[in-house]
Amino acid sequence: MKKGQVKWFDAAKGYGFLVADDDQGDILLHANVLRNFGRGSIAEGSIVSFSVQQTERGRQASEIFEIVAPVETAGIEERDEPAIELPVVDGVPLEPARIKWFDKTKGFGFANTYGCAEDIFLHLEVMRQYGFSDLSPGEAISVQVIDGPRGRMAGAIYSWDKPLEAKG
Repeated sequence: MKKGQVKWFDAAKGYGFLVADDDQGDILLHANVLRNFGRGSIAEGSIVSFSVQQTERGRQASEIFEIVAPVETAGIEERDEPAIELPVVDGVPLEPARIKWFDKTKGFGFANTYGCAEDIFLHLEVMRQYGFSDLSPGEAISVQVIDGPRGRMAGAIYSWDKPLEAKG
């Protein structure tokens, strides 16, 4: 098992690269490996525990065991929009949801929880804090929903199998 940091990942292209501390070059991260972990995207700077295999074209991540969201300290001042204050979600239950739509350029989107017609607002800054860089329509996630200034919003966003992890 290795640990590395996400150099970049493009969900539209279906791959990205990890950097490990072994000075042997970048490691390919294919979207299928990420999907097997229950994710459709991953934020740059996330720390990943993974296994690696050698292929004809170089090293490639073969399985992901853990993803830790990036700790953002540098570069926050350089953003066009200020970072939002993360909501407190202690004690808020996890709910399964599906992405209705998400626009990375606009920095927001919406999801729906099962059995509820009311939309849940998704903010890009909240997603980044939980290790996501993008979400696709229909993608399954787990959310902790809070009352925001304009209605229901995700205070925390996890992979779809988070409730299973919490039971284990």
